[in-house]
Amino acid sequence: MSAILETNNLTIGYTQKTRETVVSQKINLCFEKGTLVALLGENGVGKSTLLRTLSGVQNSLKGMVSIKGKDLKSYTHKELATTVSLVLTTRLPESQLTVFELIALGRQPYTNWVDTLTAIDLEKITWAMEETAVTSLKEQPIFELSDGQLQRVLIARALAQDTDLILLDEPTAHLDIHHTFNVFSLLEKLAKTTKKTIIVSTHEVNLAIQYADQLVLLTKDEVRAGTVASLQSENVFENLFPKEHVSFNRTLQQFVVRTSI
Repeated sequence: MSAILETNNLTIGYTQKTRETVVSQKINLCFEKGTLVALLGENGVGKSTLLRTLSGVQNSLKGMVSIKGKDLKSYTHKELATTVSLVLTTRLPESQLTVFELIALGRQPYTNWVDTLTAIDLEKITWAMEETAVTSLKEQPIFELSDGQLQRVLIARALAQDTDLILLDEPTAHLDIHHTFNVFSLLEKLAKTTKKTIIVSTHEVNLAIQYADQLVLLTKDEVRAGTVASLQSENVFENLFPKEHVSFNRTLQQFVVRTSI
């Protein structure tokens, strides 16, 4: 009853003229309210494609995505903008916007035609800044931010949008290890405290195993989802990456570098 997003025999990929390129198929997922979900897999296996398909940015080839029990394709643009927020890895264009102004853009689905912020809008923006610990930066131009600060601000913008689903594509791609840990810790906290469902595609597999409530493992052959314990019991981790360089340590519940003998 608490499922926010489900897929039924979903096929993802691309259509060019009359040609279809299938990236992955037979994807059946169910994400619960208030959980942090991590999409894991090799480069090019389809993590970003799946994320874009779940958000409605990209059409599916077959099957269905439903959000809150409703077919994704039946959502209007405004309904979708108040249900799903998306944070991409693409760098922002140069801008004189302040942190407050960037976060305020998250309220666009709710503002009137002259974009006047109401008391409710300001309350949501303030709350989002507090949750992500960027209040002290609110007057700072975004071009002055570090990568770690900017990532928190983008997450704050998604929070201000106040959607049930927040999707993030490689949110730690440009961050050092300190800020990478901070982002995962923040996402874990937000999922629990805000009861929003947060889905993140990432290459930080060991951090995802540590922080996420549910994992989606994408390989060239299949897509498997579950908790760390359930996936480990099914020996799914062993086939996630090529075995030449890394292996899954079942005791540590982490991927480790293979040592040469």
